[in-house]
Formats: sequence, structure tokens, C-alpha cells
Amino acid sequence: MQLLERWSGHSLRDVAAAAQLAERRGLSGFAAMENAHEPFLPLAVAALHTQSLELWTAIAIAFNRSPMAIANAAFDLQEASRGRFVLGLGSQVKGHNERRFSVPWSAPVPRMREYIDALRAIWRCWELGEELKFRGEHYQFTLMTPNFSPPAMGLPMVPVTLAAVGPGMLRLAGEKGDGVQLHPFCTQRYLDRVVLPELDAGLHSGGQVRERFHVSGGGFIATGPDAETVDRIREFVRVRIAFYGSTRTYWPVLEQHDLLDLGAKLHEMSKRGAWQEMGAEVSDEVLELFTVSGTHREIAARIEERFAGRVDQLMA
Repeated sequence: MQLLERWSGHSLRDVAAAAQLAERRGLSGFAAMENAHEPFLPLAVAALHTQSLELWTAIAIAFNRSPMAIANAAFDLQEASRGRFVLGLGSQVKGHNERRFSVPWSAPVPRMREYIDALRAIWRCWELGEELKFRGEHYQFTLMTPNFSPPAMGLPMVPVTLAAVGPGMLRLAGEKGDGVQLHPFCTQRYLDRVVLPELDAGLHSGGQVRERFHVSGGGFIATGPDAETVDRIREFVRVRIAFYGSTRTYWPVLEQHDLLDLGAKLHEMSKRGAWQEMGAEVSDEVLELFTVSGTHREIAARIEERFAGRVDQLMA
């Protein structure tokens, strides 16, 4: 099982040192999130200051950007890293698309299917010289002149992984993707009963094999040098669980544990803006469902117990 560092800093000035430290520690990858900052710029810095780390977006939001824009950024990062870039894409939920990014919403699974096909058509145009003639329901790309075509890299095509929670996106990840990035709002029961069966169905549908497909993530990790640090991180995770649990898109996970009433209460609190109080609604029992906890001496064995044979990479 491989371990990637999920970078959550706030300044590009700190990226080089953080990525180099991750590489010296023997981690397999360095992932940039899209929360308060966009995820591509940190990886551009990391690409120029590391030699072996895989560089992941974890994840980049898709529908607020044209596939052409993402294709360009990904192609450049693949070249700069000499083939170490992994593009992680996610749909985000309806409210964020419409109200935070001011982009129209449509059924996410068919749109993401088309998005991936468009990306690969653009990359084949640049790398292999194929004519660009992509026409879909949501996207059409039919113009590419030499002035706007980056030179071929002579490197593998950029791997595409999908963030997925629900059955439809999980199946699409297995069918079309090179991997899946599981949401930390995931329990072992949801992983076993929903995630892995849906991925297997998608892999079968797409003619793909599990050995070439990467499953990443699937829960929160709370660790530190001592119990006090672990407890502090667990309280942070408790608040994150409450935040995600308030979003109806993620309720299929709660449903596996008969916790839909908790989701409804958290949702109602979020509408009132009671963000600071929501964490108190997450009991220790619920926290344990989503979290692997332990000191540095304990955590490896507990991660192995929970994730071995299920996932290939974890982000911490």
C-alpha cells in the first residue's frame, strides 16, 4: 500500500520544501486539493523540485472549467514532471456548481463520461497528431491549429482518476478511469458493500482489469506522535464528518449505518449556519466508522487492518 501526502498549505512559497520532504520520507506521491486554492499551481512548483513523486490533483473540479483548459494544464504538468502527473477530477455537488462557480448543472455521470472522452481526444490530437473532431452533448471541440498545439511529449498519456461517492460515478470510474479517488466520507461497510462492487461492475463493463486500476483513499486518518495529538486531530475530523454529513449527496454512506436522521439534522443545522455546533452531533461511535486513529507507533497496523486488500493508496 502506497502513501501520498495531501498538501493543504496556503502559500506557493511553501510547496517546494513540502514536496521535497515528502520525497525524502519515501512517500509515493504528493497531492494538491482544490479548497481555498486551485490545485494545478502547487504541482507545477513540485514538478520542478522533485524527481520521483507522483503529482496528483485531489481533486480538480471539472465542470467549472472547459475540458480544453484542463487538458492544457494537465499536458504541461505531465511534461514538466516527465510523466509523473495524475489528473484527479471531481464533479462537485449541484449547489457549488451553481452558486459558487455560477455554471449550469446537469446529470453529472453522463457529463463526466463525455468530459473524459473530450480530454483524451484533445491529448491524442496533441500527442499523436489525430484530427480534433469531438462532438458531444455538452462539449464540442473541432478547431486546433498549430499555434495552439503543444509539441508532443513522448510520454504516456495523463492518467485520469475520478472522485466518486455514489454508484453511478463509481461505475464510471471503473469503466473509463485509470483509478478512483474515494471521498474521506467513507466507512469500511460502504467500501465493501457499495464501492468495490460498483467499481468491479464498471471495470467489467469497460474491459479493464483491477491490476491496472488504482483505488485511493476511503476514510480519515488521525495520527500523531502522542495520544494528545491524535485526540486533537480526531476533533478536527469530527467537524469534517459533520460538514460532509450535512450534504445530501453523501447520505448513501450514512444510509448504510441507519444514520439518515443524523444527516437530516446536520443538513438543517447547516441551513441555519450552525457550523460551529454541528461537530457535537457526531458521536464517538460515528467518528470511529469514518476514521483510523492511532499514534505513529500504532497507525500502520490499524491502517493495514482496515484497508489491506481494498485500496492501493492512502492520502494523509
